Amino acid sequence: MGNKARKQKARTLKWKARAKALRARLEAAGGKAGAPQAGPTISPLAPQGGFPQLPEIAGASFATAATGLRYKGRPDVMLARLEPGTVIAGTFTRSQTRAAPVLDCQAKLAADDNSPGETGAAILVNAGNANAFTGAVGRESVQALCAALATRLGLPESRIFTASTGVIGERLPHERIVEHLDTLANSLAPGDIAQAAAAIMTTDTFPKGAGAEIEIGGETVRISGIAKGSGMIAPDMATMLVFIFTDANLPQPLLQDMTARLTEKSFNAITVDSDTSTSDTLIVAATGQSRAPAIDNSASSEAAAFEAALGGVMLDLAHQVVRDGEGATKFVEITVTGAQHDADAKRCALAIANSPLVKTAIAGEDPNWGRIVMAVGKSGALADRDRLAIRFGAIPVATAGMVDPDYREEDGAGYMRRQELEIGVDLGLGQGRATVWTCDLTHRYIDINADYRS
Repeated sequence: MGNKARKQKARTLKWKARAKALRARLEAAGGKAGAPQAGPTISPLAPQGGFPQLPEIAGASFATAATGLRYKGRPDVMLARLEPGTVIAGTFTRSQTRAAPVLDCQAKLAADDNSPGETGAAILVNAGNANAFTGAVGRESVQALCAALATRLGLPESRIFTASTGVIGERLPHERIVEHLDTLANSLAPGDIAQAAAAIMTTDTFPKGAGAEIEIGGETVRISGIAKGSGMIAPDMATMLVFIFTDANLPQPLLQDMTARLTEKSFNAITVDSDTSTSDTLIVAATGQSRAPAIDNSASSEAAAFEAALGGVMLDLAHQVVRDGEGATKFVEITVTGAQHDADAKRCALAIANSPLVKTAIAGEDPNWGRIVMAVGKSGALADRDRLAIRFGAIPVATAGMVDPDYREEDGAGYMRRQELEIGVDLGLGQGRATVWTCDLTHRYIDINADYRS
């Protein structure tokens, strides 16, 4: 056998070994590659230990029900009841085809500053049907749900917030939800947030929760949050629903400012497949029932401490969404530095994170840094080929626009076998920087989405 033939055989064996390893990871993530699955297997990237023990939030109670909207034998509706004094903040999808519940929530937040009042509030969420692209019928479903729940809870309709997730374009049979409102209202309990997290899942493989406790003025302030999201994930929110509850006492405008800022650093810095949903909703509810002093000065150390804790919960939930990316077997952090400004850095990082070529190379554990160069070039961010540097973890891959003289392909290949990866890119132009998080793209993603409605 000649030298050329031996090299070709070696390459063939290498790729066969990579394909075998990828098939094994896909089977661990959700069954045999290429075959439709009966149900999701928990993502190999799921946090260890299952759903966390979250702090109980005074002034917030939860209930779930199985209505059979789409799923059989599991809860698919969640109700959160919030006591008087609660303020509400929110961020939503910027899709031009926003769902009826999103438009309703946005209108209510715009019309009412949610100052503490005597009425409290409620959040009603269903999974399996997005109530999106349903025209006037979709609006009527939202109005019917708000009116029925307002009657049962003694709340004004303006303080009822709804969210829906699931299939787009099908009428929401809201009557099935209305039939369960009495049961929901009568079973509200402070400690049922874990069940609430499970009830809002669609293609998720595990319920997502995160919490924090901090001390302000010698008293404890608690934060607990839940989220759903697995596919159709891209910045400008994502096909995710996020509900965060705290007993902190702070005015609605301050809570809204914090929520908007922190969303940019968390849920607007993740992507699974570059697709922005019609239904993204993030609501933060502050009941004000902690005995800690009120946070009323945005420049205070108390406000900074609370914002840091809230930001930690939001980032944790955002990372869990990526870890549950449909078919994901790798969790990837991408940091771009040296950009002309932060916006260019984020544009560049997202181009890398959203590239199917980059994501499939990661799935195949191929250290194909040329695809990263491609993504930088197409991103629209200002870049100079001859200043570009790339690293995998701590391994310098490229410097000054070409492969690093000390880089060895076997080092890059070894690093890519890790389950959690860091990719660094330096543009060498300025001080701008950004970090985003993504996952790999495997055949399991196709399996899930090829028959999502069947």
